[in-house]
Amino acid sequence: MKNNFNKFILAIFLIIIVISISYILKSAFDIYFSKNQKKLLDENNNLKNFEVLNDTQEQSLESNENMNNTNSSIEEQNESDSDFVNKQSERISKLQELQKENSDIKAWIEIENTDINYPVLQGKDNSYYMKHNYKKQYSTNGSIFIDKAYSWEKPSTNLLIYGHNNKNGTMFQSLLKYESKKYYNEHPLIRFTTTSQDLIFEIFAVFKSRVYYKNEENVFRYYYFINAKNEKEFNEYVSNSKSASIYNTGKDATYGDMLLTLSTCSYHVEDGRFVVVAKCSL
Repeated sequence: MKNNFNKFILAIFLIIIVISISYILKSAFDIYFSKNQKKLLDENNNLKNFEVLNDTQEQSLESNENMNNTNSSIEEQNESDSDFVNKQSERISKLQELQKENSDIKAWIEIENTDINYPVLQGKDNSYYMKHNYKKQYSTNGSIFIDKAYSWEKPSTNLLIYGHNNKNGTMFQSLLKYESKKYYNEHPLIRFTTTSQDLIFEIFAVFKSRVYYKNEENVFRYYYFINAKNEKEFNEYVSNSKSASIYNTGKDATYGDMLLTLSTCSYHVEDGRFVVVAKCSL
C-alpha cells in the first residue's frame, strides 16, 4: 500500500512538472512572436511611411475657400493639391509592392497618432488571420483582416474589419480608447488605402455589443451586415449604429456612402465586442 501511495505521489509530481514546463514554453513562445510581429511590421517596404494626410487635406480645403483672394493663395493651392496627389500615389505604390509578397493583403488602415497602422488582409475564411501575420507566419497577435464575404469586384456596402484586442497593445487593442469622447474628438478620422483609392472615413458611431444567440430576437447583429440590398437596409444599419452609440458624435451617413466597421473583442460581457463605425462620401 505504501508503494502504491509513493507511486501516486510521484505521478502527481510528474504531472505538475509537465504542466509547468508547458506553461513556461507557451509563455516564451507568445513573447517571441509578440516581439517578432512588431519587428515584421517595421521591416522591409518602409511600412511606417504610410503617413496620414489629414493636415494636407485641411490645407487644401482652406486654400479652396480663399483661392480667389490673391494670386499667392492660388499658387499655394496648386502646390498643396500636387503634394496630396503625389503622396496618394506613393501610398498606393507601396501597397502594390506588399501585395507581391502576399496577395491576401488588400489594403492599409491607419488612424493618425494611434497604434493602429497595419495592412488589411482577407483570407478564404475568418479564422486564418486570427493566428497569422501578414507574412503568413504563425502569430498569436494575428492580423487585421476584412470579412471573407466582402466583394472587391463589385464593392460591398460595408468594410467589416476585425482585429484582436491584444494585451500588448497591438492590432485593435487601442480601439477601446474610443469609449472616451475626448479620444474620439482627437481621432475622428480613419484612413483606408487600396491599390486604387486612398480614402478618409469619418467616425459617426461607437458602441459595445456582443455575439448574440440564434434564438435572440430584436437585436442588432452588426456583424452580419456586409452589403445593403436597398436603401432601407442601409438606413437601418446606420440608425441602429447611432442608437447603440455610447455618445452622440453629431455625424450621420446617407445612402450611397461607403461604410467602415471596425470590430474587436471586449470583456464587458461574455463574447463582448467593441465597435467603431465610419463613413466615406464618394
